[in-house]
Amino acid sequence: MTSHTNLQERFGNLDIYLFDQLLKGRISPPMRVLDAGCGAGRNIVYLLREGYEVFGVDQSAEAVDHTRALASQLAPNLPHGNFRVEAVEELSFPDADFDFVISSAVLHFACSELHWRRMVCEMWRVLKPGGILFARLASTIGIEQLVERIEERRFRLPDGSELFLVDENMLAHATESCGGALIEPIKSVVVEGRRSMAVWCLMKG
Repeated sequence: MTSHTNLQERFGNLDIYLFDQLLKGRISPPMRVLDAGCGAGRNIVYLLREGYEVFGVDQSAEAVDHTRALASQLAPNLPHGNFRVEAVEELSFPDADFDFVISSAVLHFACSELHWRRMVCEMWRVLKPGGILFARLASTIGIEQLVERIEERRFRLPDGSELFLVDENMLAHATESCGGALIEPIKSVVVEGRRSMAVWCLMKG
């Protein structure tokens, strides 16, 4: 078995910027971690293997079924109820329940600014003081002249997709409104002039 295969098996398709958080020691056992919008579980393979207390939510029942099956295989001691079919803006977990919340490629599917803020507020609510919110989301940063505004903060991108896009000012204002603090500068990557993905990482005071 090659080294690449070993890495793929251990980490799955982990978001490279989330991997960066692991390398910086910001996610460590026995933290309680919530993947808010977990999809099929691609970002929690390593966490499941390493014995973290992992939770996940997604609006897709099919995705949650897949994540539950993955957890049953890699972390059979985790309760079935850790993975739930529910919207990010209506989490069923109590306040201050998690040390780390993941939001990877979820927030840009918001229907409106109100919807976006509701999702952020819910993830913030379930985060413990001193906990970290990691979000990777589409933005206008670096492609301001290439996107077409449809309504409010929804834009048509050069690749034809329509998404809710943030900018640095909006992220800065949201950070301040939450009473949080950036733990590193907002990072943006422009992908061949078609879309821009920002990494927003903040700590709860």
